[in-house]
Amino acid sequence: MINSDTPDILKKIVQIKQERLKARKRELPRREVESLISSRERPLNFSGCLMGDSIRVIAEVKRGSPSKGIFSKDIKASELAAVYAENGAAAVSVLTNEDHFYGSIEDLLEVHNEVYQSGVPVLRKEFIFDPYQIYEARAYGADAILLIVSMLDKDQLIDFTNIATSLWMQCLVEVHDEKELELAVESGAEIIGINNRDLRTFNTTLETTEILAPKVPLGKISVSESGISDKADIERVMKAGVGAVLVGESLVTADDPAIALRNLL
Repeated sequence: MINSDTPDILKKIVQIKQERLKARKRELPRREVESLISSRERPLNFSGCLMGDSIRVIAEVKRGSPSKGIFSKDIKASELAAVYAENGAAAVSVLTNEDHFYGSIEDLLEVHNEVYQSGVPVLRKEFIFDPYQIYEARAYGADAILLIVSMLDKDQLIDFTNIATSLWMQCLVEVHDEKELELAVESGAEIIGINNRDLRTFNTTLETTEILAPKVPLGKISVSESGISDKADIERVMKAGVGAVLVGESLVTADDPAIALRNLL
């Protein structure tokens, strides 16, 4: 169950995902998921890879979005992830949502298999509202998961974080405003993602990071998400106090994602 005041686009995404999840649980029961987890390598340190004196980029495998449509359905997740890992990405984010972002859980496993030996952690970017999705993420190689505060209440955030921790995964807890930031901090979030895109209007502005990043408590890791396309954007969010960014669209739509990524670093 998600919050009543969740943005409409998230409600629509979750409504469809709920039906897919019912089928998925029949196809791959929880006991089989746990069996897969037992054979999986130990997760990498996602937060550790986001720390340092220079900017850290979480590069995203993303075929499209509800607001922009399809970027490219021909993207091969493992090949793009290899480019990212070879060109300085601190981590790779994989959108696994099928209906609105044209991804899959198989993309997650492909990327894990490609970059794990390079020490590059993988984030499952999905609309998580059910514990099954957390176990599934670990079974398919995720080192971290996304939790969206506008979808979840405090108890869910704490519960889901505890499940992830029990599986040695970490959580990127995404916020859009000061109220959500307060809730994320109260729930114990250690890695806070500041989404610059308003999910009600789809307007994107780096001012969101500039407003919220200074309010993130010391000791937490801040990640600026959405609307970052060049070095000037990087410098702007770093000035606000952010040490890591999540970049998708500007990389996957670039003529050469390798050059585009290196230009951000």
